[in-house]
Amino acid sequence: MLSRPKPGESEADLLRFQNQFLAARASPAVKVVKKADKRRGAGGSGDEERPPLQDSRDVVLLDDFPDVLPALIPAPPKKSKFKNACVRFDDEDPEERLECHDRHITAVFSKIIERDTSMAAVTMPVPTGDPFPRAFHRSEVKNEMKVESERKSIFAQKIAAKRAAEEGVTAPPAVETRHTHRRLAVPGAICSPGSAEEEPLHTTKDSKPDDDVSFLRPHIITGEGLGNLESEREALAIHEENLQKLHSMTQEEILQEQRRLLVQLDPSLVAFLKSRRSVDEGQERQEKPGHPEPGTESQHDGEETVKDFAVGGSGMEESVQPEKDTRMEITEVDLPIKPQKEWIHMNNVEFEKLEWIKDLPRPRQRRTKKGMQARFSLKGELIPPDADLPTHLGLHHHGEEAERAGYSLQELFHLCRSQIIQQRTLALQVLGHVVQKAKAGEFASSLKGSVLRLLLDAGFLFLLRFSLDDTVDNVIAASLRALHALLVSPEDEEYLDQTFSWYQGMAVFPFTPNSEEEEEEEEEEELTLMEKTQGKKSKVENKSDPDVARYDVIKGLLKTQFLQRLRYILEVVRPVPAVVLDILDILIRVARHSSEACSQLLACPRLIETIVREFLPVQWDPRVAEPGHLLTSLHGVACATAMKLIRVLASGGRNATARLLNKFELKSRLSRFIAEDPQDLPLRREEAIRLSTEAFRLWAVAASCGQSCDLYRDLYPVLVKILQSLPHLLSDCQENPTFPLSIQRATSVITLLTHVTQTAGCTAELQARLSSSGPGDGEQIPPPPVTWNQVSGLRPFLETNLRRSVQEMSRLETWQALQPLTTTYIIYLGVYYSVCSQQPSLNPIDCLEEVERLTYEVLLPLFSQPAMHRMWDLLRPCSALCNPLSCSPAPESVPSIVSLSCTGGKPQMSLVGSKSPFPFLTALLFLINNITHIHKGLVSKYTSVLDLKGLKDYLLQSWPTRPLFITPSSAWILRHEYHLQYFVLALAQKMAGICPDYTQHASLHHCVAMALLSRLLPGSEHLAHELLLGLAFNPEFIPEGKTGGPEAADFSDILHLGTSTKLVQPGSVAAGFPKPHRGVLLGEAYQHLPFIRACYLSQFVHLEPALTRSQVAYQGRTYLVQSLLLPEVKGPILPSDWPFLPLIGLYNKVTGAETGGAVLNTLPPDLVNTVTRNLQWVLLLETWRARVLQNIPAAAKLARLMCVFLTGGDLFLEGPVHCYTAALLALYCQPKVLDSLELDAPLPGLASFHDLYISVLEQFEGVSFGDPLFGAFVLLPLQRRFNVQLRLAVFGEHVSTLRALGVPLKQFPVPLERYTLPPEDNLNLLRQYFRTLVTGALRHAWCPVLYAVAVAHVNSFIFSQNSTTEEADAARKSMLRKTWRLVDEVLKKHLLYYKVHNPESPMGVDLYEQLPPIRLKYLQMVTKKEPKENMQMSDPE
Repeated sequence: MLSRPKPGESEADLLRFQNQFLAARASPAVKVVKKADKRRGAGGSGDEERPPLQDSRDVVLLDDFPDVLPALIPAPPKKSKFKNACVRFDDEDPEERLECHDRHITAVFSKIIERDTSMAAVTMPVPTGDPFPRAFHRSEVKNEMKVESERKSIFAQKIAAKRAAEEGVTAPPAVETRHTHRRLAVPGAICSPGSAEEEPLHTTKDSKPDDDVSFLRPHIITGEGLGNLESEREALAIHEENLQKLHSMTQEEILQEQRRLLVQLDPSLVAFLKSRRSVDEGQERQEKPGHPEPGTESQHDGEETVKDFAVGGSGMEESVQPEKDTRMEITEVDLPIKPQKEWIHMNNVEFEKLEWIKDLPRPRQRRTKKGMQARFSLKGELIPPDADLPTHLGLHHHGEEAERAGYSLQELFHLCRSQIIQQRTLALQVLGHVVQKAKAGEFASSLKGSVLRLLLDAGFLFLLRFSLDDTVDNVIAASLRALHALLVSPEDEEYLDQTFSWYQGMAVFPFTPNSEEEEEEEEEEELTLMEKTQGKKSKVENKSDPDVARYDVIKGLLKTQFLQRLRYILEVVRPVPAVVLDILDILIRVARHSSEACSQLLACPRLIETIVREFLPVQWDPRVAEPGHLLTSLHGVACATAMKLIRVLASGGRNATARLLNKFELKSRLSRFIAEDPQDLPLRREEAIRLSTEAFRLWAVAASCGQSCDLYRDLYPVLVKILQSLPHLLSDCQENPTFPLSIQRATSVITLLTHVTQTAGCTAELQARLSSSGPGDGEQIPPPPVTWNQVSGLRPFLETNLRRSVQEMSRLETWQALQPLTTTYIIYLGVYYSVCSQQPSLNPIDCLEEVERLTYEVLLPLFSQPAMHRMWDLLRPCSALCNPLSCSPAPESVPSIVSLSCTGGKPQMSLVGSKSPFPFLTALLFLINNITHIHKGLVSKYTSVLDLKGLKDYLLQSWPTRPLFITPSSAWILRHEYHLQYFVLALAQKMAGICPDYTQHASLHHCVAMALLSRLLPGSEHLAHELLLGLAFNPEFIPEGKTGGPEAADFSDILHLGTSTKLVQPGSVAAGFPKPHRGVLLGEAYQHLPFIRACYLSQFVHLEPALTRSQVAYQGRTYLVQSLLLPEVKGPILPSDWPFLPLIGLYNKVTGAETGGAVLNTLPPDLVNTVTRNLQWVLLLETWRARVLQNIPAAAKLARLMCVFLTGGDLFLEGPVHCYTAALLALYCQPKVLDSLELDAPLPGLASFHDLYISVLEQFEGVSFGDPLFGAFVLLPLQRRFNVQLRLAVFGEHVSTLRALGVPLKQFPVPLERYTLPPEDNLNLLRQYFRTLVTGALRHAWCPVLYAVAVAHVNSFIFSQNSTTEEADAARKSMLRKTWRLVDEVLKKHLLYYKVHNPESPMGVDLYEQLPPIRLKYLQMVTKKEPKENMQMSDPE
């Protein structure tokens, strides 16, 4: 055998190998086949390569013409064939021109093979008396009957008719039988029940099936696809075989088989077969017009059965013949209009075509469990199937189910493509109503499935997009209305506007679907962020529009030049005001999608210019404010929705805000709409207030990015005037219908002042940086144009208003109306005191006095009011964590369209409801934290807050709940609830070291903090960092470490002594290795809490960029804010198993290094300390905070702990690592934990537990050193109830591990009952057990645990006398015979005399002194010998 070339060999070596190969005359491994050129035909590549002919047919070869034309190198350039055909020269030879054009003749005539006619049947013509065949005229064809329905020439039809006549002369009985029993050619299984085919072999009363069935011919299976002359013969053979099978079956069996096939076959296939049968029957009736249909008498009774079955909802259509009979029953009497002979073209009345003018029958009540087609009214309402509506409503038409009123979705889609404008418009309007009612959940209990999902899958989105390109205004308006119903939720916008002035309420999550198509693999870590972004964009661009819209409707629309079309409609079409408002709402929804969508909106040519010019003008016709004035056009009139669109666009980023303010001159328009009071604006009162509100909100968004603060100096008198008018809002509370709008405007003003104050607080810092910067420090951020002295005078105004508002708390209705405004007052004061402490011009004494005065005069009296206690009690009823259904998705929610599920409004007792205490209490706790941060002496004054019963009940119920499924709705709501929990914990942290009575709340608050760490969403990284830094690892919040917790753990272990749940820790192979108690380990972990905190903080370095962005937002550094859109939500910031993160990170690092080719045998000390700190923290949580880790599956904990053995050769042999791992294993081997262990369930972050276990086995074989702890982890997944593949892996591919699994029975923490019961039933595993025992691969000295397990299962199997398969019975008898003939007497005694396992026994098993009589008799029967009944047991040793 010739060797293959090796790397590094030279060209001379390759030539030598080639010469050796040619000299050996060996056959090559591959064969080069020249592929025929399609342009030259399929003729081969040469005479020498033509395959030999397989038959003796004549072959004509043209030797003068080669099969392949000689290659033209270089190839001639391609020329147009039309050009060659048109250009001619006079001196050109026609023969040469012909040869030039016929250059491909070889592809046609190179190989001519004669058709094989050896099997063709030769028939002699029928002799006639005429000397020549009689010619026929085409006029005679009308009288001839067509034999087949295919389109044929007249001559072919005549010849076919003559052949049929000849066959009739030669074999009349067969033809007659074929026509007589034509219906039997197809088995009755394809017919619907109740038809004539229920008697498949019935002909007449006297005839037998045997006499006629044998002469039948197939008419469905003709054999044409076989392609040879045997096709008809094969089809007949198959048909005869089918008929014989039918003959052997009874009529009941045939009907049963018929019904089974009807259920299994595709309805379209059944309809096709029935249509073939009906066509053949029609031809037979034409050929034999006077011949009666066989079985007609028996079919009269079956017609009614067919009709009844169809009404019953079988889903099968009625046969063709009953329908024809029904139509033929129509007479002139049934018609409401009688045809007159004088009417044109009515001399021959076709009654079946006039059926549609009859009166409609009453809707039938179908008695069936199957669903019926949904039909809708013109208002989009679902019409019941049995509703009998009058025809004048316009809901009846001539489509399917004409008796039922309404339009189905399919019919509406069909009407959308109509050429009649009114039909297109009507269909789009109805579809819009259907979508609107479907989103409201009106069809959830009536229809099966989702209407929106069905519409989108059917292409509804692109149907609307195509309709937008229509030239008719009404069609454009209807399509925009339907698109508005699909994309926009007015309730969502209402609640977003309501939460705008909450704490951190400006920042919202983007409306981007997080259920996009699965990505193939994550990008490599080496790629930069820009490269990843570009790769993602290119991938989206390469997808088709429907593929993109399938996962993201907005993104799919943006790929269709959707924005350009809307701009054209606004700029050129200039629709009515309702359509303009729909377009603006749609654009707002697009802007909320993502920052990329905002960029596309800004980049769309003339879109923003048109909106600003037409709908935000500086002046307009004042007549629009007149009460009776009809607004026919919104162009040229200021619109609040347009201002809101600009505000949402500005939220997309500081760059977008700068472009809007500077490029589109929005600063002047802000001044125009803010400087003038709403009642002086030439608009209707409600619209004027909304416009002013949106103007303040836009200014607040700009101020949150540090922009437009120069307007504060220009409009300062206007702002002061507004602040002075705020107390007068109370007098207008009852009589003013616009009071809620006025409150929204007032909250927007206070929110604006809050962000202006934050920006002014940064002025001193930026000024100091600018003055201290040098030439090489780079470009510095300029300070904002507003200073702290310019905003510090606002606090007295707002504090006074807060005092007045708090006094109204006793009046429930007034307080509920004023609560949003009071919340913004408190948020302003909290921001003010958080910023003022950083000002260099601050007088500390004055600030402390102000804080004390606010505490004693406002806040402490506020806590004593009964209404305040009621608000704390409402936390639990309004909580989303305690009431998960409050943020459940809407019934018609679609993943590709993000919604906040606010359709229909939120309940009053919900987090965003009208009675929710969350916004007010969150703002209050925010203010208290900032006050106590400035004045540490006031911390003890607020201890009563943590003692409130309502707050404690809320915390007790909220933290143990399972994490909610993250949806856009739940993320938006939970973010605000997490703010309140964080401020409670922050206040508790301040009290922990000061108030002596705080210890009673420490454990509860620590549990809340640990649960909150696993729940915080992206954008709240600052809160997570603060919890990790000051609370999670704070010894003050783990009082068990100081109040006897370690001693209690030791006492708990002592109580388990002597019980079946004894906590046992495996030893170590290290010499002189100590085994400390769990209490000692817990005490050491408690002392090392600062080091544990440092270890965990170092693991979150990858979150540093996100942490920086979050700190900027929460600390109010407005000059660094990039966007008010939060990151996309794909889950919490930290995974649920974050306590294991250091260990997982180390495992990933080691496996990544090994993948790169490096081998890590030893680990640096710092990494050993990392694993030790991780194990200490997990042991502390498992002992004192077990409920915190209850959401992590036990199998996931075990898998994470196995990483200790996979991260290095000798890591598990390190003293601290071994001790803490053994202590955790003892905890995880408790009965409750073992019962909850599910290794087959999917585990987070783990593709397959089987693969992980194989890695553990391979590591054990390599570096275990027979360590009992490592062996215990290997043995743990081998319990009887787990997957048998794990045990087969040990006893099959990794049998060498049995030599090192020397875990002593007394040190093994799992009871052996979990391994031996129930008896093993896998035959392959039992054979492996027996083989390893007999061959000595499994010995008691090497692996005591599995030795006892294998002996128990083999003994149970060989003496089992239960009924089983022949293979299993033969195997157990064979094992018993081989056991009887064993030479190893000790193993023989163990296998034969095993009684029960016993860990206290030296061998781990108890044996019978003598076999029980049943076993003895069975042994005697199998071995055919008399065993020694009184064999005395010897010492197994």
